[in-house]
Amino acid sequence: MMRTTVPPVACVGEPRLTAGFAEFGRLDHAAHEEVHGLLGPLEAAGLLRLAEGIQLKGKGGAGFPFARKLRAVLESCERQDLGAVVVVNATEGEPASWKDKVLLTRAPHLILDGAALAAYALDAEEIVLGVADDGVGRGSLLEALAERRMPVPTSVVTVPHRFISGEGGALVNGINGLPHIPPGTKKRSSDSGVNGLPTLLSNAETYAQLAVAARLGPYEYASLGTDDEPGTVLLTVTGAAARPAVVECAVGTPLRDILDLCEVPDGVGILTGGYHGKWITAEAADRAEISRKGLAAVGGTLGAGIIIPLGADTCPLGEAAQVVRYLAGESAGQCGPCKRGLPDLARAVDLAVAGSQPADVVRAAAGEVKGRGACSHPDGTARFALSAVEVFVDDLRLHAAGEGCGRRVKGVMGLPGAPDPAPQKLILDWSRCDGHGLCAHVVPDFIRLDANGYPAFPPTPVPTWLREGATKAVKVCPELALRLTKIES
Repeated sequence: MMRTTVPPVACVGEPRLTAGFAEFGRLDHAAHEEVHGLLGPLEAAGLLRLAEGIQLKGKGGAGFPFARKLRAVLESCERQDLGAVVVVNATEGEPASWKDKVLLTRAPHLILDGAALAAYALDAEEIVLGVADDGVGRGSLLEALAERRMPVPTSVVTVPHRFISGEGGALVNGINGLPHIPPGTKKRSSDSGVNGLPTLLSNAETYAQLAVAARLGPYEYASLGTDDEPGTVLLTVTGAAARPAVVECAVGTPLRDILDLCEVPDGVGILTGGYHGKWITAEAADRAEISRKGLAAVGGTLGAGIIIPLGADTCPLGEAAQVVRYLAGESAGQCGPCKRGLPDLARAVDLAVAGSQPADVVRAAAGEVKGRGACSHPDGTARFALSAVEVFVDDLRLHAAGEGCGRRVKGVMGLPGAPDPAPQKLILDWSRCDGHGLCAHVVPDFIRLDANGYPAFPPTPVPTWLREGATKAVKVCPELALRLTKIES
C-alpha cells in the first residue's frame, strides 16, 4: 500500500529549507515571515544574476540550470511578443520520493515565494502549481494561497499520481486539459507550454531554493555547499534505514553521515537518485559525498535526491526487477521504446534474475530503448537496469548458477502495491498449446514466438495499455491454451 503520511524531517548542519520546522511544524504565513523574513521582488536581470551566481540547478532530477530556463523564456516572450506562465512541478510521481511533499505540507510559502519571484521577473500572466492526486500537500498549498496575495492569478492543478505524470511535457499536457502523458515529440515549454505561451517550468524545491537565495544573497547562500554546487539539498532516505527521513544537508556532506543519521545498517548496495538513478556498492558509499560530482565519482547520481539502501539480507537483483516491472507498467505506452522495449527489458531482467539467461540480454534490451523515446523514461529505466547488473555482478553469477544469492526480495523500494489496481498476467496451458502463433500476431508487444514457434512472454503483469490486446489473444487461441488470470495481492 502506498504511504500517505509524510516521513520525519532531519537536518545535518544549518537548516534553510527546513528552518522553523522544529518550532512551528507547518509554517503558516506569519511563522514563515518570522523565520525567513520579508521578500521583495526582483527584476528579470536581477533574478538572472542571482540564479547564475548560486549556480542553481533543477532539483527534480535532470539538474538543468535554472538561469538558462529563465533566459530562454524571456527570449521567447520577446521573440513571439507573448506573455509567460510560471509552472511549479510539485507532482513528485516517484513513490520513493517525499522531499517535495515535505515542502508542500510544512513550508508551502517558500515554494510560493520562489514562484512569485519568477512571475514578477517575467511579468507572467499566471502561476500554475501541479500536485498529485494522492491527497498529500494540496490542502496545505491551498491554505497557504488563502493566507497571502500572489502577484498574478495562481491556481492548483491536480494530476494522476503516476511516475510519468511528473515529466515536464506530461504536466503541461495535463494543465492544458490533455491526457497526462508526455507529448509524442520533444518540445520546449519555454517556446510553447501552458495555453501555448512561453512557460517556465521547474521543480518545487528549485523554487524554494530560489526564495532562500533571494533573501540570503549569493555570497551567504554559497557559505554552505561546494564551490561549484553551493547551498543545501533535500534527500529522501528510506529502504533499510531504521529511521527513514527527509534530510536537509549542505552539498558536499559525506554520504556516510546521512546513512549514520538514518541508522542504516551494513548492506549490499544503495540506490542513488531514484528509479531513474544508479546503484553503488556499500564500499563506494564510504567514499561518496552528497553532490552531483561526488556521487558520479563513485558511479552514482544525485538525481531526484533519493537514497535507498538495501540491507544485507535483501536480494538486490530481485528488488531491481520489481522496479523495472513497475517502470514498464508506468510508461505512457505511446512510442515503440516504451510499448515494446520496456516490457522486453523487464522480461530480460526477470529471466536474468531467474538464472535462465545471461546479463548480456539485459544489456541488449537496454540498448534497444536508450536515446529513442519520446521522453526520458526509457533512458532512465535502461540506466537503472544496467546499473543493477553492473554493480551486482557477483549476485548475478550466483543466480546464473541456479542457487540464487540466498537473500529475500523484501519489497523495500517504496513501490506502491501495484501501478494497476487490478493486475493480470497471462497463463499458458502447455498441454493444450499447439504453437499456432496467433497470440503473438495479436499482441506482439508482449508475446513473442520462441525458436520452436511457441509463445513466450514474461511472468509479469500485462501492462495496462496491452490489456485489450492480451484479451484478444486469449479469445483467438484455437486450443483455449491461453488465459488471463488475476494476480492475488
